[in-house]
Amino acid sequence: MEHQQSSPASPREDARRSRDWRPYAAAAAAAAAALGAWLILRAPTEFTDDAFVEADVVPISSRVSGHVLRVFVSDNQTVKSGDPLVEIDPSDFQARVDQARAKTASQRAQADKTSADLARAKALFAKDEISRETLDHAAASAQSAAADLAQAQAAQRRAELDLSYTKISATQAGRVTRKSVEPGQYVEVGQPLLALVPEQAWVVANFKETQLTRMRPGQRAEVVVDSYPDQTLRGHVDSIQDGTGARFSLLPAENATGNFVKVVQRVPVKIVLDDRLSGGRLLAPGMSVEASVYLK
Repeated sequence: MEHQQSSPASPREDARRSRDWRPYAAAAAAAAAALGAWLILRAPTEFTDDAFVEADVVPISSRVSGHVLRVFVSDNQTVKSGDPLVEIDPSDFQARVDQARAKTASQRAQADKTSADLARAKALFAKDEISRETLDHAAASAQSAAADLAQAQAAQRRAELDLSYTKISATQAGRVTRKSVEPGQYVEVGQPLLALVPEQAWVVANFKETQLTRMRPGQRAEVVVDSYPDQTLRGHVDSIQDGTGARFSLLPAENATGNFVKVVQRVPVKIVLDDRLSGGRLLAPGMSVEASVYLK
């Protein structure tokens, strides 16, 4: 009895069979997503509404004294690193640079002359035409002129450096805040002119000490800014402060009295944000947020 061999499936039949599996694959993916969401919601969390946005505040101050010639920025303006912020009148500093350069040129000419004199003195001393004392005098003059030249060059570099300080630029990108400088104002060395707030921000969440039992750096977190309750930002626990907020306050509590009452303390937890606000929304230091940390 002869066996009939089945003919190989056509490409159309293979495509139909592969499509038959698509609903099952989609259902499996949906089930996995639902399971993941269920596990996340089921995971124990710690929540606090005692949290706020924090960011670096970079003060910008003057390194030279003088009258402000121009102010290139306004309050709350966004700037890039290297953008001009303030210019102090450079006239006096340019004059000092010119004077220092002239002094350097004069000292270089003197150094060249004494160096040539020393070379001639050495040649004459080799022929026994001058005394050792004369040679030593020529050497001392050359050494003194070289020292004077080095001092003049240092003074020139200092004058040029002071001139460069009259133009104050942004040290990094950020927003201008606390602007307290105007054209025509006289500023002193070290006087604060404005501050820059970089775009990078984080959250400081003050959890109760009883909430820290299972909290660790790296755990997933979610925060909601009070100003934008329609958007949840993802983040993670970066670090936990080594001490309570009360311990680092200006006037720490003193519990050595007889009427001690135990109070649950709060510990600042730094949460780094992995998401950004959509629509160009502002995330500024001091904004109130609600923070949740997933303990698994």
